[in-house]
Amino acid sequence: MTAEPAPPYDGRHLLADLHGCTGLDDVTLIERALRAAAAAADATLLDLRLHGFGPGKGITGVALLAESHISIHSWPEHGYAALDFFLCGRRHDVDAALDAMVEALRPERVSRRTIERGYGAAALVG
Repeated sequence: MTAEPAPPYDGRHLLADLHGCTGLDDVTLIERALRAAAAAADATLLDLRLHGFGPGKGITGVALLAESHISIHSWPEHGYAALDFFLCGRRHDVDAALDAMVEALRPERVSRRTIERGYGAAALVG
């Protein structure tokens, strides 16, 4: 008797570029935004790490999640933030996580792309 194959792993990796943002050197704002994004995604926040490079300079941050991570790298001098959302499991909402970050950072323009990830990803996308 052969075992049934495991169902395809479901991971979604959303990459977003936010242009024309404000507050990209505000560590408190970025921390609140990352916490809101994790909650909106219905993810489990394990730890949150931020590093601000000083007044008027960028912030690098990551929300470590039981389901993977959300990260941000900001360049306030350009009004630009690079966001990375990687979540596994269909119940986690990467779109809601992005919406929470957009609400906090108020970009003029957002570009995004989603990549299916995991050992079953090729079957999911064809």
